[in-house]
Amino acid sequence: MPPSRRGDAVHAPQITVRGIGKSYSGVTVLHDVDLDIAPGEVHSLVGENGAGKSTLLKILGGAVRADAGAISFDGEPVVIGSPRDAIAHGVSLISQEGALVPALSVLENVFLARWSQRAGFRDGRPDRERFDELLELTGFEVDPQARVDRLPIGTQQQVEILRSLARGARVIALDEPTAVLAEHEKENLLELIRTLAGRGTTVLLVSHFLDEVLSVADRVTVLRDGGLVMTADAAGLTPGALVRHMVGREIDVLFPEPAPVAPDAPVRLRARGLRRGMVQDVDLEVRAGEILGIAGLVGSGRTETLRLLFGADRPEAGVVEVDGTVPAPGPRGAMAAGVALVPESRKEQGLVMSSSLRDNVALASLGARRLGPLVRRPAERSAVRAATTSVDVRAADPGAPVETLSGGNQQKALFAKWLLRSPRVLLIDEPTRGVDVAAKAQIHQLVTSLAADGMAVVCVSSEIEELLGLSHRVLVLRHGRVVGDHPRGTPRETVIANAFGDEGEPS
Repeated sequence: MPPSRRGDAVHAPQITVRGIGKSYSGVTVLHDVDLDIAPGEVHSLVGENGAGKSTLLKILGGAVRADAGAISFDGEPVVIGSPRDAIAHGVSLISQEGALVPALSVLENVFLARWSQRAGFRDGRPDRERFDELLELTGFEVDPQARVDRLPIGTQQQVEILRSLARGARVIALDEPTAVLAEHEKENLLELIRTLAGRGTTVLLVSHFLDEVLSVADRVTVLRDGGLVMTADAAGLTPGALVRHMVGREIDVLFPEPAPVAPDAPVRLRARGLRRGMVQDVDLEVRAGEILGIAGLVGSGRTETLRLLFGADRPEAGVVEVDGTVPAPGPRGAMAAGVALVPESRKEQGLVMSSSLRDNVALASLGARRLGPLVRRPAERSAVRAATTSVDVRAADPGAPVETLSGGNQQKALFAKWLLRSPRVLLIDEPTRGVDVAAKAQIHQLVTSLAADGMAVVCVSSEIEELLGLSHRVLVLRHGRVVGDHPRGTPRETVIANAFGDEGEPS
């Protein structure tokens, strides 16, 4: 199928799904799901982690084969047994895991296996012209020569969208597309979704951000425990109504109020003049019982600052103190000083996905249960059970691979791993990325409870509402420097404007 030119209408199919079912190792993920998707609509799938929404998206995108059921386009049965089949039918899946070739450039990924040729040789000029057209359509700012593995996660996602459009996709399936984006990037992507639908492209959207869903979707389908609960027009729905359908009960979606910080609380974490790469002269203090939020655009140095605080990167200048003492260099020294880091990507940096839940939770505190070269297994099982219970990790078998758990349970397992060390300082990068509304509420409650017990918490999040709802203070980073220190109750618009540089110099 040739790529559609800018401005051309796209003929999207009427998609009919009947009786779709899928199981893994005897565990049913989807059962008897019927769904009708109109051509050119934005259709959102919502539900708790484990509800089956991502699996349904992967079936339509060819990444997973259904065990039962049938799919038809415009009344004609289709077989989608692989991503190649899906692409042939004009379906492009953009999953959370990504599907780019890391060592290739942006341009090479966008036109992968579809190069323009002249006389049997690659002709890069038409591809570059088409790439420029796609940038104009999407509003993205991406260097076509940049290597993909050197780009932020959010930019890599933009490359996948560009590739889908270059392939002339008639149906684009997006799995949690805004989870890795800063506030302004989210707004731009939602506007792009509206633009694509206006040109005739069907957009299937899986998202935990219910306000975003209702702002962009034409219709919403709710899944629960692998089954279809309802499909309805988005215009008649509210976030509260969606939550009730998703979980079958009421969930408090408000942020828990953090306990006040004691006036005489000691400074638990202090950084002075931290500098490395994009991080330039960052100063911060966090007291016992305090939650400090760090806001900023992608590329502002948020994650890099946490890595410096944890010793994962060694600063070129500056010092970090924990309870007045400088830890030994590196993560081992930070951990010994009582610092823990919940990283940005649980799958790549936080968990060993093929290992069991038990082994993952025990990993950071093995030394506490060793007898020489041996591990005291009964003590380990007891400690893991207590930790996973305290954060409500739900797993039928602690010995099963952690990759079999839902995203919310994986994230809570990551917290459980560090809580076994009883840290005094907890650094959290994107605490609720890719988790459902119920798990998000549990994690928010966990963070405020840990702070109330005297832990110092530093939290990075791309969700401004999350930072403002959880934190006692919010620091704003811009180009690696602290440009704002906002108390609780600061309006959202003020923090966003500060991040963009619309408020002058550091406050």
